[in-house]
This record gives sequence, structure tokens and C-alpha cells, in this order.
Amino acid sequence: MHQKQHPIGSGFTAASTADDVLKGIDLSGKNAVVTAGHVGLGLEATRALSKAGASVTVGSRDPDRAAPALDGIERVEVDRLDLLDPASIDAFTDRHLGSGRPLHILINGAGIMGGPLVRDARGYESQFATNHLGHFQLTLGLLPALRSAHGARVVNVTSGGHRLSGIRWDDPQFTTGYDGMLAYAQSKTANVLFAVELDRRWADDGIHGYAVHPGIVVGTNLGNSVSPEEVQAMQQAMGLVDASGRPIIDPDRDRKTPQQGAGTIVFAAASPLLAGIGGVYLRNNDVSELDEAPTSSAFDADAIVSADVVPHAVDPDSARRLWELSEQLLKA
Repeated sequence: MHQKQHPIGSGFTAASTADDVLKGIDLSGKNAVVTAGHVGLGLEATRALSKAGASVTVGSRDPDRAAPALDGIERVEVDRLDLLDPASIDAFTDRHLGSGRPLHILINGAGIMGGPLVRDARGYESQFATNHLGHFQLTLGLLPALRSAHGARVVNVTSGGHRLSGIRWDDPQFTTGYDGMLAYAQSKTANVLFAVELDRRWADDGIHGYAVHPGIVVGTNLGNSVSPEEVQAMQQAMGLVDASGRPIIDPDRDRKTPQQGAGTIVFAAASPLLAGIGGVYLRNNDVSELDEAPTSSAFDADAIVSADVVPHAVDPDSARRLWELSEQLLKA
């Protein structure tokens, strides 16, 4: 059932950067889409893919604000994409399909974390809607371009936070008893399950899916829905910053620089070491072990940060069920 979750001996380490992983790989002629590819880990992935020769389209809610961050990076364009707005997603995919370009790499990297309960116009909880459902709609919309690449990869950026919650099948939208961190955890489990089922459905078309835990990187905008005070308290609790607020870099414990955090993202996107392998959760530039030890919904900083995948996130039955639920939610 989980036999795929075994390290392959990539030769890279937790400290390997995106440039390390892509060294010697020529992506000339390849097209990539990176959601939120202008900030944090997405920006590092965009830069590294471009350096290797790829052409990158960055999806951003505000292209005018995103563009300056991408100055000096070759073969990059920005297009408007709001993952909470189904019409915006459809418009983005229509423009991309209209260009006639095959899509070799799709990195679903945008995300929000924590904060008070927010719902989109459909009434869906915003973390599930942004982190999973928006990317689900985007990926399905881009399927013709992925197929035309004759070899494509879809990379879902997840988190060790998936360990805190499976999918709340009886109440995925938190109509009662909202907990921001559990909602985040559910959305991160959804990222993994989506990759598992995508690979099962689309591998015969040459499309593979991956879920990536990049480690924890201080300074990304993942917590932009959370107050600065809450972010600081969370970072201190997780041992990510010292008493002066400076980042603690310890890649062996998944405390990483942006360049190191982006390593596993581009490893999933382009490494030939993963040829023929898909539907897996990656961390530290390799396939993760499966952690079958009992888990808890209680906040545990070390368990979240240094996180191999747990069974509920790679269960094939849950993956199929989530795909079907997601299709239903898009039609509602």
C-alpha cells in the first residue's frame, strides 16, 4: 500500500540547495508554471528553474506588485491568478492553453496558514480553498498542456503539518469548532493525497505527481494571514529564531535557508532521479520514509518540522475520495 515511500539514495542532503539539485540539468525549451513564484520558496524555485534554462510563468494575485521581485530573472512572465476565485483560475488556464505551449512543470506553491476563520464566496474555508481546491482546479484546467508536454510533473508544496489532521470528511469546511492550525493541517494532507491520486490517474499520460515538504524557512510569506506577533511566537516555539529574532539555520533539523528549502521543490520538478517514480512525498531531496508511529492532533513543533509522511496522507482510498469530493465542490 505504501511501498513507494522509501528513500532512493539521491546523494543529496538536507543542506543541498536548488542550484545544487539542478546542477548539470538543462531545462532549455521546458515551460513551468509556479504559483506565488515571486515570493519566498516560490521565488527561489523560479530563479533556479530559469537559471537551468526553463521559461517560467508566475501566477500572482497582483502581477504589478509581483513583477519587481522578478527583475533580472530571464524567461519569466507574470500572469494574474487568484486561487480563491474560480473565474480567475479559469481565465489563467484559458490564457495558458490559448498560447499553445506545453507545460512540463507545474509547481503548486502558493499557500496561507492559520489565522481567523475566513470563507470564500462559495462558503469554503479559505485554507482548504486556497491551498488545495484552487490548485486542484488549476491543475485540472491545465491538463491538456500537461499532456502535450509528453512528460510532465506536478509538484504540490505541503508541510509536516499534515501530521496533525487527516481530511475531516464529516466537516471539511469547519462549520463548527474552527481551529486554524487543524484547518491548515487538513489542507496540507490534501496536498499529499492530491499528488497520490493524480499520479494514479495520469501516470499513463506521462504526468507524475509529487508532494514536497521543503522544511521550515523563516521569512516566507506563508503566514501572511497571521499577525506578526503570532508569527514570532510560533517561530520561537518551533526553535526557528533565536532571542534576537535571527533565523536559526539547521538543515538536518529542517530549519533551512530559502535556497535549501527550494531544493526539494526543484528536485521534484526536474531531477532525472525521479524518472518513473511518482505519487510520493519528498523531503530533504529524496523520497521520505513512511512514519507509522501514532500521531496526535496536538501541536508538536519537532514532529511538524522534522516530518516524514504519515499513513493518512498517502492512503489511496482517501486520495480517491478527496479527488471525488473536490470535483463535487468545484461543481457546487
